[in-house]
Amino acid sequence: MPAEKLRRQSFENLKMDPTNIPSNNSHQQLMSGGEDCDSLDTTVPSLTSITDGTGGRRGRCGCGISMGEWLTIIILCFVNLINYMDRFTIAGILNDVKSEFKIGDDLGGLLQTAFVISYMVFAPLFGYLGDRYSRRVIMALGVFLWSLTTLIGSFMETYGWFLTLRALVGIGEASYSTIAPTIISDLYVKDMRSKMLALFYFAIPVGSGLGYIVGSETATLTENWRWGLRVTPIMGGIAVLLILFLMQDPVRGKNEGSHLSPTAWSNDLKALCKNKSFMLSTAGFTCVSFVAGALAWWGPTFVYQGLRLQEGNENINQNDVTYKFGIIAMVSGLLGVPLGSIMAQRLRSRYPRIDPLICAIGLLVSAPLLFTAALFASINSNVCYTLIFFGEIFLNLNWSIVADMLLYVVIPTRRSTAEAFQILISHAFGDAGSPYLVGVISEALKVVLSSSSSSLESNTSLSLNTSTITSELTYEPAVEFHSLQYSLFMTCFVEVIGGFFFLFTALYIIRDKLQAETTIAANGQPTHLYAEDAHSSRDQRENLMA
Repeated sequence: MPAEKLRRQSFENLKMDPTNIPSNNSHQQLMSGGEDCDSLDTTVPSLTSITDGTGGRRGRCGCGISMGEWLTIIILCFVNLINYMDRFTIAGILNDVKSEFKIGDDLGGLLQTAFVISYMVFAPLFGYLGDRYSRRVIMALGVFLWSLTTLIGSFMETYGWFLTLRALVGIGEASYSTIAPTIISDLYVKDMRSKMLALFYFAIPVGSGLGYIVGSETATLTENWRWGLRVTPIMGGIAVLLILFLMQDPVRGKNEGSHLSPTAWSNDLKALCKNKSFMLSTAGFTCVSFVAGALAWWGPTFVYQGLRLQEGNENINQNDVTYKFGIIAMVSGLLGVPLGSIMAQRLRSRYPRIDPLICAIGLLVSAPLLFTAALFASINSNVCYTLIFFGEIFLNLNWSIVADMLLYVVIPTRRSTAEAFQILISHAFGDAGSPYLVGVISEALKVVLSSSSSSLESNTSLSLNTSTITSELTYEPAVEFHSLQYSLFMTCFVEVIGGFFFLFTALYIIRDKLQAETTIAANGQPTHLYAEDAHSSRDQRENLMA
């Protein structure tokens, strides 16, 4: 096997015998020996810990997971769920928000873009802190911040202040999203980690779907869209208490036999930039983020505008459309996220490159499905909903697999930084701009498509300022639909680009995974694959291993 040959070559270069090292179970205590290398004190695990993989700990259930670990994963999934509920509550009531503040598609999309910009900008800060300080405290403060700012934002009467509060929400959410996956990586290894990541990440589409439903249904019941924003802050307050008093914050690298000490942040960034699998998968995930952000924000509005053009649907209620779209998002997430994880686990032993290949296939299949769904939105609602459903299933195959790839190609003490780096890149070039970009293109196309005076339902003269146009002009339903339809077509092309990024990732995934595993097994010392990272001589390494 090529992979096994490469593994043995890695250990031979370090003068080690791989058969004498228990996989993922050696307990290493590493002390900083400088900025670029770590010194260590190795202790051999007990026979029980090697054979059952539990580290010899008691009080564990039959599957080798303690009740405290189960409680931790449940808390993390709960917070991830309400996290995404909060993000997409506004998407479910977007038309009401636009009417309240008298804004168009461009400023409507800017609400999500402002949130994502602050989210991605502060992610590196929390990545740095998460690799060095108490993750439980950082997460609790972050959840408290986004809950408070969401609640205060629901009382804002002007668009400027409402936009500012939405941006502040992103700061709080950055703390949680950056750190939570690293806690899972420290509690679980191998297939169990993959399963827990699938459980964690299917909260994204499910939470998004619940956000649509909670936002629209609460607005309907209370006859005030602002109450839709006051549900998640209550749940956020509960989450803060659960994090502080019940959640575990394990030692970094706990179940991988690694107690590596953090290196300089600049060294972490250099190592990540050299990791081709990480960089290419981050580029692919950026395309996923671009598409998911645009579709999640504009999907309900687009489908609603399409249905209005069908005969007999002139008076259709948007809350009904949002509710159905939310159901589709939830069910596709419940099926797609675990399906991707299960496929990866089943095929990984036979096809070591299967993880990025599944991601690539998911995007390349999703693209034509979503493109065709956009074409049928104004023709047949059942076909449109069906195509969106299957398109989102294939899109959702990516979530847990991308997170799993990051965790197994990056060493434990760099994972929060890696998560932060991936958040920064994927959001900066993904969903930070896609909702606003789609809105801007849509507004520009409205002017083009309504070039004849008969397509306008207002006598007000056109202004070169698009935000002025939307506040003074009312376009025909066909113009509003087609302008948004054409602007959403670009997401399908972005999916294809993302698919090719994941195909390139498959070329390097085996090598980079072995590099991370060997670094951990070799007491934190880098192997020949990245020999330039090590500043200790061969004699020093041999003395250290002795």
